[in-house]
Amino acid sequence: KILAEAGINAMVINMATIKPLDEELVIAAARKCGEEKIIAIVRGVGPEQCMKVADALYAGGIRLMEITYPADREDLDEYTAETISLLAHHTEGRITVGAGTVIRPHQVELTRAAGGRFIISPDVNPDIIKYTKELGLVSIPGAFTPSEITLANRSGADFVKLFPVDLYGPKYIKTLKAPLSNIRFLAVNGITYYAVSDYIIKAPICLLMNKDMIKDLGLEEPYDLVQEGKWTL
Repeated sequence: KILAEAGINAMVINMATIKPLDEELVIAAARKCGEEKIIAIVRGVGPEQCMKVADALYAGGIRLMEITYPADREDLDEYTAETISLLAHHTEGRITVGAGTVIRPHQVELTRAAGGRFIISPDVNPDIIKYTKELGLVSIPGAFTPSEITLANRSGADFVKLFPVDLYGPKYIKTLKAPLSNIRFLAVNGITYYAVSDYIIKAPICLLMNKDMIKDLGLEEPYDLVQEGKWTL
């Protein structure tokens, strides 16, 4: 019903017909990832609620949104792709939508067909990175050590997600960026509301934000507020 209301009759995907995005769209998506300071991570939220979350995020100035695949539930991959498709239509021209926790090549295909623009993974898998680039999407694998980071870069990643960054914080990012100034970084995990300025000011970088950001504000589960349209704190 939700897909139909959005003008999507069915999520029927012919993988043989999937072609890379136009170069201009790829460049635009990569530029947005580089310019924006926050990518919102949305995990385990259904399609209908996701639209309300997207509206709330947009009202708060967020322009990038990651919908995660459940790593332990491959049977839910198509359901997740349907959510991405719904959001891509609902937020077209406002928010750039992509996929997170991408660990299977099939998920790259589903995301591309659904209208997602970037692929975020928790690890460095050269095959995933190369396939992401073949399909014309922005590649953002997760890495932590210099060896993992440079492997991701050599494999063609557009950005490298530092994960888990909270182990060492902004100082670690600044240390890495000195010898690896050719690599564009994002950071995720354990970044709270009050720590955001430390990352953006002391180690200028785009952040992937999840519920860690709002726990400091006493909002463990803010979905009721989103449902009510109370989008400001």
